[in-house]
Amino acid sequence: MATTTVMQPETKTDAASRLHVGGATMAAAAIGFIGYAVIFFIRNFTDSFLELGISANEVSVGKNEIIEFSPSLFHYIGHLHIAVAGFIAATGVAVAALAWFGVRRGLMWAWVAAVAAPVLALAVALPAHYPNNFDTLGHLGLVYLATAIFVVGALIALPALLHERDGR
Repeated sequence: MATTTVMQPETKTDAASRLHVGGATMAAAAIGFIGYAVIFFIRNFTDSFLELGISANEVSVGKNEIIEFSPSLFHYIGHLHIAVAGFIAATGVAVAALAWFGVRRGLMWAWVAAVAAPVLALAVALPAHYPNNFDTLGHLGLVYLATAIFVVGALIALPALLHERDGR
């Protein structure tokens, strides 16, 4: 004998709860992106210099050797660190705002924009890590964690957004 499961329509309270939890989770993950950017920025000005999780196993020289080889190259790399940190932080701020103020209000366009921004950033940035062995857990682990949390939040909110869009 076959059984049939009937899905109950999502109530307004369920939808509001999903939007609140999903949007807040997405925003929390975006704050994690900002935190990663702050670490990235600070390391540029310390003896570590290289990014979090990048060591002599991945790059055969450190800050002093780079300065000794070429002070102008050192300053160029530093400027790239600062710029990348700024773009990561800016993306985190934009995504957090979209999630907190848009997704939680049931705005599908805000969800699409909040998802598109980190997807684009990761699609551009991540592939260069793998062929150069820069894909260490110490380097990308926090990004992977924040991304996983973000995806969970986006998936929590999506059914409620689709419910809102369909006018049910």
